[in-house]
Amino acid sequence: MANEKILNLKKETVNEIANKTKDSATVVLFEYHGLSVAQLTDLRKKLRDNDAELKVYKNTLAKLAFESLDINVDEHLNGPKAFAFGKDAIAPIKVLSDFAKKNKALVMKVGYVDGSVVDANGLQHLATIPGRDGLYTMLAYGMIAPFKNLAIALDLYSKEIGGK
Repeated sequence: MANEKILNLKKETVNEIANKTKDSATVVLFEYHGLSVAQLTDLRKKLRDNDAELKVYKNTLAKLAFESLDINVDEHLNGPKAFAFGKDAIAPIKVLSDFAKKNKALVMKVGYVDGSVVDANGLQHLATIPGRDGLYTMLAYGMIAPFKNLAIALDLYSKEIGGK
């Protein structure tokens, strides 16, 4: 029989994974085999700068945690995987995608984004969406553009009237 202390540690880890998943807008599972310690440290820093974190857990414990939340990612829990937990839905995906472009050893496998399981293609699609600041800028421009165009039209009209 397994040691009671070890069982308690495993239960704590399963609860930690489940709680982090519940508290995160995004969880991304990715392969990192082949990255150096320096590269992983750099990736951790980039994720931390975007209000996300990188963790490595045993697949069996992660599977138990995801099963407790009714999240089915079992087919992706084979081999060494790392987990990126983020409070923003898009930021960790963008960081991982940008990092993967420079480091071919990083491969995003599956994600859990806002309550839905998303495959690798879906993650790549989400990585192309502008970040929060970019979306705010686009929204502001969209709201200002009609007034800007009206102001230009009125200015041209006033110059036309004044010129006659």
